[in-house]
Amino acid sequence: MSSCPLPFPAVCSQFSRGVYAIFGFYDKKSMNTLTSFCGALHTSFVTPSYPTDNEVQFVIQMRPALRGAVLSLLSHYKWQKFLSSHGWFTVSMFSLPQVVTLGKNSRGYHYILANLGFSNVSLDKVFAGGANISGFQIVNPENPIVQQFMQRWERLDEREFPEARNSPLKYTSALTHDAILVIAEAFRYLRRQRVDVSRRGSAGDCLANPAVPWSQGIDIERALKTVQVQGMTGNIQFDNYGRRTNYTIDVYEMKTGGPRKIGYWNEYTRFVNIMDPQVSNDSSVENRTIVVTTIMEAPYVMYKKNYMHLEGNDRYEGYCVDLASEIAKHVGIKYKLSIVMDGKYGARDPETKTWNGMVGELVYGRADIAVAPLTITLVREEVIDFSKPFMSLGISIMIKKPQKSKPGVFSFLDPLAYEIWMCIVFAYIGVSVVLFLVSRFSPYEWNLEDQDETKDPQTPPDPPNDFGIFNSLWFSLGAFMQQGCDISPRSLSGRIVGGVWWFFTLIIISSYTANLAAFLTVERMVSPIESAEDLAKQTEIAYGTLDSGSTKEFFRRSKIAVYEKMWSYMKSAEPSVFVKTTPDGVARVRKSKGKFAFLLESTMNEYIEQRKPCDTMKVGGNLDSKGYGVATPKGSALRTPVNLAVLKLSEQGILDKLKNKWWYDKGECGTKDSGSKDKTSALSLSNVAGVFYILVGGLGLAMMVALIEFCYKSRQETKRLKLAKNAQNFNIRTNQNSCFLPCQQTALQGCFVQWKNLFEI
Repeated sequence: MSSCPLPFPAVCSQFSRGVYAIFGFYDKKSMNTLTSFCGALHTSFVTPSYPTDNEVQFVIQMRPALRGAVLSLLSHYKWQKFLSSHGWFTVSMFSLPQVVTLGKNSRGYHYILANLGFSNVSLDKVFAGGANISGFQIVNPENPIVQQFMQRWERLDEREFPEARNSPLKYTSALTHDAILVIAEAFRYLRRQRVDVSRRGSAGDCLANPAVPWSQGIDIERALKTVQVQGMTGNIQFDNYGRRTNYTIDVYEMKTGGPRKIGYWNEYTRFVNIMDPQVSNDSSVENRTIVVTTIMEAPYVMYKKNYMHLEGNDRYEGYCVDLASEIAKHVGIKYKLSIVMDGKYGARDPETKTWNGMVGELVYGRADIAVAPLTITLVREEVIDFSKPFMSLGISIMIKKPQKSKPGVFSFLDPLAYEIWMCIVFAYIGVSVVLFLVSRFSPYEWNLEDQDETKDPQTPPDPPNDFGIFNSLWFSLGAFMQQGCDISPRSLSGRIVGGVWWFFTLIIISSYTANLAAFLTVERMVSPIESAEDLAKQTEIAYGTLDSGSTKEFFRRSKIAVYEKMWSYMKSAEPSVFVKTTPDGVARVRKSKGKFAFLLESTMNEYIEQRKPCDTMKVGGNLDSKGYGVATPKGSALRTPVNLAVLKLSEQGILDKLKNKWWYDKGECGTKDSGSKDKTSALSLSNVAGVFYILVGGLGLAMMVALIEFCYKSRQETKRLKLAKNAQNFNIRTNQNSCFLPCQQTALQGCFVQWKNLFEI
């Protein structure tokens, strides 16, 4: 029967001729008409067309349902979202050329053809673009029935069947073959059961109103449904509604060498994967170009200055570019570098459960290897394979480098706190006062001997006690400066005071000298943040991570209280503290004027610290310990060779050489050691300017005091001479006796001595 809709008279005409069963195809337009007539007239309809969803009588469906197989395959691929195009046969015949035309056949696309003839569809153009294609096959080429049929098919006379040898076996032909086989087997069964199926007697009448069914039609339908036979499409068996049951469908994937069976599906075991995980990807990698996905990030992958004039891998340079070249040499493969389109490392979307970034490139078959700063994590290890780490690192804190504190005028006071200096001043005054007091109380400090008679009477006598208040201050100052003094205590109590003061000054001066060199020769930078705990305790400085990557995942999954607090702040901060790329995070640090800290891998932090304008720095230790690894898809044949190559490069020291080359040899800020040597080589004038100021101030003060002393002394001498002259004139004028003048002079000398002693006290 034709698949085109038949008019009512044509169906009645066929029925009136004594038809026992009808074989043919139907479409959406004719399906309801045919099933209605067959149900009304009790005539079985055997068809290889797509099975209906309705439970209808007298329809034997040779084509098995694909719904369960498709759902099992989707579950195997762990797809959460997919696009379904109805009209499956049309998709394979007409939509695939459009896929090529629209460029939807590149890596990243995965098509499942929901028909039963995967090998009957031309997929070369679609597969050539890199797309993955899966499908189903009802005809097993290894089936003995199929092999026997193909042998007979090839022996057909080319003159009668010119296209026999050139036409491949289609699954629709196999279903047609099996349909005829089922009809034949059903009538053999009726014959063995001696069931009368002749059209004599109650033959039915389709023109009657209502239509009169054929009385033997139910027996034929029952016989067709009880058939169980092995055909070209495997086991043939039906349920009470004429639908195929207990069948097996092979699952295929398109590979480099053509369609390859990866498993099978049946109603009991569902999808069974028979593909060896070790050879699930093409094991022969030497004969094709491997796609190496990576990310554009310095110093791992960068464009060369003249990249516009270069092609292919020659356009790039960097640590990962050199690493990929070394791995390719050891493994013996050809490769092509491919920059990930979304610029992300790889994270799973919590809603769609899909992977982005380089991990997505590997998971969805768009790349063969990922050579990049890709952190080895548990969630990634579940979907891809990693090599041994080629670099160890941890999460670190980047902040804007604080301005170097310029030494102040009195920076020589910095080795000791101002509180200590105040205590020293008070101690100095206190010691001087105590020394003055004990010298007053102790009789051994007094000079009570008689005055030397040979001494000039005009010379004032020595003070009775050397330790007046000014001499005590002078002694304490000399001891503190470690210079000594003309006088020293003679009493035991005075010497005790001097001894403890000397011990005190010894410790203070030694401690001051020990710290003075560091404070004067090292330019200090005061960092507001020193650790993750400092970040968590404050709210003035914002901090964040990459929006997609292992660092963000670390804080999200961490159970440590400090990191949980930091994650709670980051996910609720406004504006968002997450950045799309590392350069965006670095730029935000530089523009924030010290109000933003960026959490990133220590290796990248150290690299940026060595790049101009040299205004960032790493603070504190690493928050965790992890490593970068070379990633491959699950079960890739490249996993073992790549892993061995990384281990060999590590043992040969090539990995360390590559890091030194791209981190420090090409650094623009100098190494830390060389920088510190330059800083401690010499003192600048600003370091010791305060000392010179004190020296100049002291000299000026001394000159001023000397002038005051000179003026004061001159005035006193003038007064004394004037008094002496007046007294002499008075003596001459009064003509007194000769003893008056000596007595007057003696009295004046005594007054001068008393005033001088008081001044010294």
